[in-house]
Amino acid sequence: EVQLVESGGGLVQAGGSLTLSCAASGFTFDGYGLGWFRQAPGKEREGVACTSASDGALYYAESVKGRFFISSDFAKNTMYLKMNSLKPEDTAVYYCAADRLDDYCSGSLVDYWGQGAQVTVSS
Repeated sequence: EVQLVESGGGLVQAGGSLTLSCAASGFTFDGYGLGWFRQAPGKEREGVACTSASDGALYYAESVKGRFFISSDFAKNTMYLKMNSLKPEDTAVYYCAADRLDDYCSGSLVDYWGQGAQVTVSS
């Protein structure tokens, strides 16, 4: 099966850091754009951090610029989202994603989604 399996979610205090991991099986990241999205209670899904499928260009939501960083390890077929200086408003379910076409962090052209990881930031 094609799967993206997430790990690393949890509870953290405001100002703390957390790193999410997303391991792929059934396909390889080579040639895919990678992304992280989140959905908070009562809110719509939001693109957080993404890489372009075509040239690797980075896209970050304004709310996370300078705090969140997307990266990948092709040898491990795993992507990461390092989250620093976490705020209560970062509380959400975070989803990793892979897309063959340039999605530009819209979520509209995603081919594969992770199962979601809960991140809760307490004040």
